[in-house]
Amino acid sequence: MASPSITSSGLPDGSAASLTGFLHGLPGVDQVGAEARAAMLGTRSIKNDAKSWAIDLAIQMIDLTTLEGMDTPGKVRAMCAKALRPDPTDSSCPSVAAVCVYGDMVQTARQAVGDRIHVAAVATAFPSGRASLEVKLLDTRDAVNAGADEIDMVIDRGAFLSGNYVKVFDEIVAIKEACGSAHLKVILETGELKTLDNVRRASWLAMVAGADVIKTSTGKVVPAATLPVTLVMLEAVRDFYRVTGTKIGVKAAGGIRTSKDAIKYLVLVNETLGEDWLTPDLFRFGASTLLNDLLLQRQRISTGHYSGPDYVTID
Repeated sequence: MASPSITSSGLPDGSAASLTGFLHGLPGVDQVGAEARAAMLGTRSIKNDAKSWAIDLAIQMIDLTTLEGMDTPGKVRAMCAKALRPDPTDSSCPSVAAVCVYGDMVQTARQAVGDRIHVAAVATAFPSGRASLEVKLLDTRDAVNAGADEIDMVIDRGAFLSGNYVKVFDEIVAIKEACGSAHLKVILETGELKTLDNVRRASWLAMVAGADVIKTSTGKVVPAATLPVTLVMLEAVRDFYRVTGTKIGVKAAGGIRTSKDAIKYLVLVNETLGEDWLTPDLFRFGASTLLNDLLLQRQRISTGHYSGPDYVTID
């Protein structure tokens, strides 16, 4: 797919006219081509030694997540213990990248993990994004003050789909400022954007506004992460880097449950962006159950057989 045309004036300045002109000037996505390429890359097989490396890398890329109304401090502390030591029987098993919780659980999570891994908080009226900017800013600042060093915000999909790109842009800019030194992940909720063209536009809009990472989904909408959607986002990141020299991360979240699935995403990243992006700083999985399957597959490679169902904790 061709890179988007960037005018001599550079990226849009945030005005309605510049954003609309720029985003609608991006080349359309060949949906058939994107789906075919994603499917082709998803069939790649890798050898056992490479699979072992890929499983450990995938573990290190996980944002281990609990985002339920019934979350308790005890549940969050148990998740944090698992995040730090996924396999208590094997000290060579790496920790995950981060734990991801609601803002009111950030302090509990930070106390549990210290500075050993990141603490991410969903904010800005997650998952709907239906709140005033003032509420969203307060939500963000509260999470950062409680110890979050990563903020996962949701865009206003209604504003985006109605063409009010300025509102989406301005909110991302404001939330980025409220984050301070915390990294900002911008959730596009691609299942509600409907088309790959919209996914490309939303990806560029988020990056131009200051996102450190663009994220597929909240995990609360079906479909969530898919290979074609993630491919389009990775290509947007690639093209943004070519234009600006800035590396933006990608987080695939929702519906990724098996080692086989995770490896497909790693292949997609490697083939689209190269080895530089095969790092937890630039690619993440948002998941609650993926870690269990990675641990089972890791143990099978090590011992030659699968463990029993009680080998991993039930999430």
